[in-house]
Amino acid sequence: MESDRVEIRLGKPLRDMAVQMAAERDVSVGQIMRDALSREIARRRTARPPVRTDERLVAPLRARLADDLAHSTDWGDLQDRLQLRGYRLHAAGGGLALHEHPSGRRICKASELGFSYSRLMRRFAAPFPGHAHTWLAERMLTPETNDDDDIDVIERF
Repeated sequence: MESDRVEIRLGKPLRDMAVQMAAERDVSVGQIMRDALSREIARRRTARPPVRTDERLVAPLRARLADDLAHSTDWGDLQDRLQLRGYRLHAAGGGLALHEHPSGRRICKASELGFSYSRLMRRFAAPFPGHAHTWLAERMLTPETNDDDDIDVIERF
């Protein structure tokens, strides 16, 4: 493997930490730098790029689906309404994504339409059927131990 020499200027705190790490691992500072760079390259190769939907697509879709999202009574009703328009919701990470139906092509996140998973879950008082993140449902649907009041009144006797 051919290599080139690269000079890197480090401030004293960073240099001191690199020297300390190298001593602990019994390697050179150069090896510490090569390892760090290799890890960063590997991370970038495997990292998923952020999925951002074009607002020019989302705005008309938001208007077209607003009534269905706002007036559905439960998850089944919402899916039925969306399917009539050629869409379906699918679990996606910690939320939901809108997909074309029947092709399954992902369109956007439900939150980009103005309806986050947590908002819909609270409204339907149930998690999305088959959603893997059950802890979200436990957190969002568990009644608070306190009353709805934000303050306590304490009176002197």
